[in-house]
Amino acid sequence: MARPAPPARTALAGLAAAALGVGAGQALALLIAPAAGPVNAVAEQVVALTPPALAGAATVGAGIGSRYTVVAGVLVVLALAAAGLGALSRRSPWPGAWGLAVLGLAGVVAAATASGAGQLDMVPAGAAAVVAVTVFRKLHALAARIPAPTADGTLPDGRPVRSSLTRRRFLRTTALAGTGGVVLGTGAAAAAPLLPSGRIGPAREALTARIRMLAAQGRIAAAPALPAGAQVPGAAAFTTAVDDFYRIDTALRVPSVDPASWSLRVHGRVGRELTLTLDDLLTRPLVERWVTMACVSNEVGGDLVSTTRFTGVELAPLLAAAEPDPVADQALSTSTDGWTAGSPSSLLLDPARGALLAVAMAGPDGPVALPPEHGFPVRIVVPGLYGYVSATKWVTDIEFTTFGARADYWRARGWAPPGPMETAARIESPASYASVPAGRVVVTGTAWAVPRGIRRVEVGVQDGGGSGSWVTAELAPVPAGGATWRQWRAELDLPPGGYTLVCRATDGDGVVQTAERRSPLPGAATGWPTRTVTVT
Repeated sequence: MARPAPPARTALAGLAAAALGVGAGQALALLIAPAAGPVNAVAEQVVALTPPALAGAATVGAGIGSRYTVVAGVLVVLALAAAGLGALSRRSPWPGAWGLAVLGLAGVVAAATASGAGQLDMVPAGAAAVVAVTVFRKLHALAARIPAPTADGTLPDGRPVRSSLTRRRFLRTTALAGTGGVVLGTGAAAAAPLLPSGRIGPAREALTARIRMLAAQGRIAAAPALPAGAQVPGAAAFTTAVDDFYRIDTALRVPSVDPASWSLRVHGRVGRELTLTLDDLLTRPLVERWVTMACVSNEVGGDLVSTTRFTGVELAPLLAAAEPDPVADQALSTSTDGWTAGSPSSLLLDPARGALLAVAMAGPDGPVALPPEHGFPVRIVVPGLYGYVSATKWVTDIEFTTFGARADYWRARGWAPPGPMETAARIESPASYASVPAGRVVVTGTAWAVPRGIRRVEVGVQDGGGSGSWVTAELAPVPAGGATWRQWRAELDLPPGGYTLVCRATDGDGVVQTAERRSPLPGAATGWPTRTVTVT
């Protein structure tokens, strides 16, 4: 019978083998699809299978769609499992080898059943299993050959255990395997965002060219031009760059949707079901629309809000053609990955609201087809509704139903039914904890209350009781329509000292932003934003 190896030694072998296997799988996925990496595939299934109540609790403080938390959790569980399997393999490598194979099989199944999975997406997880099992058997063999110490803690020839060539070889090989896995894994994670999407890159370029051709032919109703002075020096860019546009979703694997096969089904409590292809959409009248979008999980003064000029098809007449039942108060939209958002039917059917099936957003030199992470080829945009109840990316289905009959993804996880976007503002300069010269201090920022618009912004210095006197800010002009944020500028005369600046906005209906501090859950954060500065 083979001499048992110390459990710490075989546990280390299991951990190193799993690390190299996972790293190799993640690196191989770069050649197929970055999202097909074994860690990504398993993490996506964890999100899909997490009970709604538990998922809702987990998002508090972590933010909606906390991908990194889920991925980190998967890695921790995998590391513990691999070490445990190794520790169980003191006499034979087979418990650990079979266990790692089962873990690899789980990764294969997760990759094969993931939304939008391609035919080769299971290959990285399978390769990870093969590498992990092979490396574990090699490391286990080395561990088993390390001479056992005598009663006095030395080798049989009197040398200390640490001088054993076999022991040094085991430690060196284990370190190389573990380090190699970490390097491959982190390298793959760093390289993935830099790779073009091989599946849809050319299709996206073709759609961009088609949209620009339609614009050049005058077949897209252009949005109002950005007025002179809309951009206030010191404030955030009025038009958010594509790469800077906030992203919040539950997709660990960004869906890869072929526009040639994409379709949208409109059904449920309707008089006439509709099925539309992308060509059907592009032959309808297209419009441009300035829209500010915000996430319900945005903290007071946070940056989960962006503005761009979307290009798309007006949703109201399209949905009206389906003859929805007036009783159907919810339009439940579904993404290709199964995520759902429940919007009030009345808002989507209201032409004045301006909801869109968007196909493009403003790029540096003209409209560009939506990036994959922002919903390529088609997403829903509803001015004045938070994204969790409206902004379905990769949309493929709209069902007319009732709020009583169906709960969407986030309502099932404890978030509130859809409500109006809160009036909000933020201070953008001076920077937090900045030192500024005494005298006239310029304060700039942005405010939004879509679609009501912003009537007034006031800036002051907070004291123990709330705020001192208010200074009314100068408001910048905005494109017509009221669906965007508005930038502002104020001047305060401040002597040297430490100050907490505060601001509040008043919307187009005359309602002042509430000072009550409330966390995002269950229905958007409220309160006045502040910023601490030192005047010297």
